[in-house]
Amino acid sequence: HVQLVESGGGTVQTGGSRRLSCEVSGTTGSGYCVAWFRQIQGSEREGVAVIYVDSGNSYYRDSVKGRFTISLDNTKLNLQMNDLKPVDTAMYYCAANPDVVVAGTSLLGLTPRSGYWGQGTQVTVSS
Repeated sequence: HVQLVESGGGTVQTGGSRRLSCEVSGTTGSGYCVAWFRQIQGSEREGVAVIYVDSGNSYYRDSVKGRFTISLDNTKLNLQMNDLKPVDTAMYYCAANPDVVVAGTSLLGLTPRSGYWGQGTQVTVSS
């Protein structure tokens, strides 16, 4: 039984930073990945970043490259977000072993597995 619990959301001014965390439990096996995605109500889900547990390789959507950093510390998945912009405002979710499409260093697509994501944490960037 996989459980994911996000924390760290809040309101921050443009240009500010925020660190999201997700406690991950119940995952097993090798070769899996954990990821962050975000969604604005009424809009499409966007994959933000993914990291592979075995290799440590990480991939980012182009719009957050150089600003966001994903990391995994034992069972805690982190997302350090710097230089935040109003367009980053969304509900952020962590996901265990989603289906992803990557190319080069880019995360091009992400589809979470049913039931394998947390409740989300809201990030609001004020202008």
